[in-house]
Amino acid sequence: MSKPIPPVMKYMSTVPHTMGSEQTIAAASKMMAEKGIRHLPVLRGDKLAGILSSRDVALIETLTGVDPEVVTVGDAMSPAPYVTSPNAPVDAVCGEMAEHKYGAAVVSDNGKVVGVFTTVDVCRALAELFTTRLK
Repeated sequence: MSKPIPPVMKYMSTVPHTMGSEQTIAAASKMMAEKGIRHLPVLRGDKLAGILSSRDVALIETLTGVDPEVVTVGDAMSPAPYVTSPNAPVDAVCGEMAEHKYGAAVVSDNGKVVGVFTTVDVCRALAELFTTRLK
């Protein structure tokens, strides 16, 4: 008898840090470094507007003539993040992330960001699978 596939909420970060689209790249870089995170859901008001990755930040910070104190998160974010429900099965979310090479999924419930599910979370889920389900 096989066990049911757990939902993404079991592995996601449940207290996601977010950033307003009008904030600067410098502010986002500082938050990411302080919190040890690589993905920030970006909000415009209380609505999800995109996602900013540490790669986006690093690119902006290396461009000649571009000031991270001036460029906004809204200018550098990816405007169409992969969004999923907290009840979505982990295997379906992992499949979608792999197919499109997404580094993270924004987890949303009733239009509110409730978590972030990253490739690190995928590795944790896989490790659990190997240690508990395949024995």
